[in-house]
Amino acid sequence: MKKYHVQKGDAVVVNAGKWKGESATVEVVLTKNDRVVLKLADLNDEKRKKIGMRTVKKNRKNQTAGGMIERSVSVHVSNVTLTPEAKQAKLDKKAALQAKKSQARAAAAANGVK
Repeated sequence: MKKYHVQKGDAVVVNAGKWKGESATVEVVLTKNDRVVLKLADLNDEKRKKIGMRTVKKNRKNQTAGGMIERSVSVHVSNVTLTPEAKQAKLDKKAALQAKKSQARAAAAANGVK
């Protein structure tokens, strides 16, 4: 399984391509194509038109009403970067996990368990 620097729900900035400079959140990571599907934030009407709309049929099975919906933006995973806030949050989470593991090891060593 491939491992990426972003995952679902991360706040990112697009650093290359058509959507360069836009902030977004990751909706889906497509490992087969090395792409991420983004939900762009703070789009004006002109940029919203560039994404376009998609027609969806009415479907009883999936309970969809049908009609026009916005398209999602798909970008290669190398063209997105975590925002500084998201990067710091990830590092803090990782440090807390490391501290918890080291405490567990110290407690086990104190009890004489290997």
